[in-house]
Amino acid sequence: MPRILDVADDVRAEIGDEEADRLLAGESAPGAYDCTSCRTPGDSEHEHTSTVLFVGEETAVLAFAHAGCLPSQVVRVTEEQLQGAVASITASEASEGELPQQAVLGVTSGLVLLDGELHPALVVEPTGPIARPGTTGPDDAFLPLLQEQGFAPVHEVSAVPQVLHGWSVLLAVGQLHAVLQPGPDGGAPVAWWQAHQPLQVTEGWRTAANKRQSVLVYAAPAGGIGRQPREDLLREALDKAAARGLLVAAAMPLAGT
Repeated sequence: MPRILDVADDVRAEIGDEEADRLLAGESAPGAYDCTSCRTPGDSEHEHTSTVLFVGEETAVLAFAHAGCLPSQVVRVTEEQLQGAVASITASEASEGELPQQAVLGVTSGLVLLDGELHPALVVEPTGPIARPGTTGPDDAFLPLLQEQGFAPVHEVSAVPQVLHGWSVLLAVGQLHAVLQPGPDGGAPVAWWQAHQPLQVTEGWRTAANKRQSVLVYAAPAGGIGRQPREDLLREALDKAAARGLLVAAAMPLAGT
């Protein structure tokens, strides 16, 4: 049965026209799937579905997502991160306890209105559960780990969160490169998250970031936000996550321009 699939041009270029046509015809695409963004079930026979191709140095994995969560695209990752994505996509019982920690962090930029003023924000959400280092349990420790680093719980998106000292957001030549955290033993900052390719931000976001010299970073566990195509939908998802106790945040100085 034909599938209701979006296959972006860059995905088609990677997999080839023949495989793309087989997907659209339903020959190689599953009907039921777990969305690679929100982790809830989807059905490509009845729901608009995006094809998402994770590409590592040597291998590639094709995943599927609700079109409302994630557009069809190629996501370039390291081979190590690809293994984490594979573990998340298949939801298999990984024999290696480290795999759940390799879930890919998704980052979305947007402007958030607080007290009548626009603030540049980043929303971070992993593709799967994050295990506490040294453990193999099924519990998602993403939010507790961030709170131990100084992120504060957000129950209502209405005020600017506290500054998290030692952390920063790296913007260079108008593109987002990384979120930096303090290095071990007070050493040089290291990347907590780093873009596989520098991410474009809007002119409005860059202007607001340069004006305030600060970026608000919100984080939710896998499935807490989902990939939202518009800022109003992103704000709505943030409000819902906060009300459910699934949101933490911090303000970080802007590094670069």
